[in-house]
Amino acid sequence: MRQQPFFIFLLNSSQRRLQRWIESHRQPDFQVSAAQAGVLFVLEKQDGALAGDIAQTLDLVPSAVSGLIDRMQRQQLLERKKCPQDGRATRLWLTPLGKDQLTLFKTQLAALNLRLTQGFTSDELAIVERWLNHIRQEFQD
Repeated sequence: MRQQPFFIFLLNSSQRRLQRWIESHRQPDFQVSAAQAGVLFVLEKQDGALAGDIAQTLDLVPSAVSGLIDRMQRQQLLERKKCPQDGRATRLWLTPLGKDQLTLFKTQLAALNLRLTQGFTSDELAIVERWLNHIRQEFQD
């Protein structure tokens, strides 16, 4: 009888290797980290989002997003504007440079996604997707 694999080890190891590969294979004109790219993707769908919304979408603690946003603002990838409905809140908006960097990352991501899925049938990939979504739902904070 085959021993069941240690999925937590495989998930963690795979995620770390994938992150390192992404960082080491960045295009020369690509200026953002994988975490920053996540923020750009959120803002592409929801330009003007609050930092808390970004933290929730990316499954990050708010303090991590705060530092990320500070760095991205210094790099001119996004800008902060006061929320017209709530003067205490700040909304985040993509800059032209942020949009350009997002386009570059999408190109790299499309090639990576192709590599990740190569050799698997659509039925197998549907099971992997369902399993990963199950994990995300099962272990919500």
